[in-house]
Amino acid sequence: MAVAIHPAVDGGVKKGAGDSFAGGTLVCLCATKQVKVTVGAQTAHNHVCGCTQCWRPKGVTFSQIAVVSKDKVTVTENGDKLAPVDTTKALIRHACKECGAHMYSRIENTKHPFYGLDFVHTELSKETGWSEPTFAAFVSSIIEAGQDPANMGAVRARLTELGLAPYDCLSPPLMDAIATNTAKQSGALKA
Repeated sequence: MAVAIHPAVDGGVKKGAGDSFAGGTLVCLCATKQVKVTVGAQTAHNHVCGCTQCWRPKGVTFSQIAVVSKDKVTVTENGDKLAPVDTTKALIRHACKECGAHMYSRIENTKHPFYGLDFVHTELSKETGWSEPTFAAFVSSIIEAGQDPANMGAVRARLTELGLAPYDCLSPPLMDAIATNTAKQSGALKA
């Protein structure tokens, strides 16, 4: 039996619609009075994430998360049910107070390399065409969530089989963006 990663990829990674996809609506898991967040663009850097901060459905090993420009994210219904999870983190996750689903996460620090991007869970949308996951981030962190360290070889093998390069950080282009931002702020690179 294959190692379970996330329901959206366990049967194989499905190709997104590319730039022709105009976005959709994320809906929390409540049965009534659902929080709705409209995302008005295609996402980028979609990935499965093993960190212990990202929301995932109960019993799922990895979360699935992507980024989009924050000006394309609008809370359209029942925003009064949203609350920040932890304002001390760089990424402030806004979750439904009833069902716990993270609807979007935002970086408020203007010096952060990902400032201007919101993180969203496209699995909360019924629309198809969102960008497909292309890598796995913070893979070792699933151990912190209770996964058996002896199974990590099998987890990494399954991620590789799915075409999701396993990293214990972010993907190389995202790590390059972080380093570039840091170098510009320190003066090592000219802005």
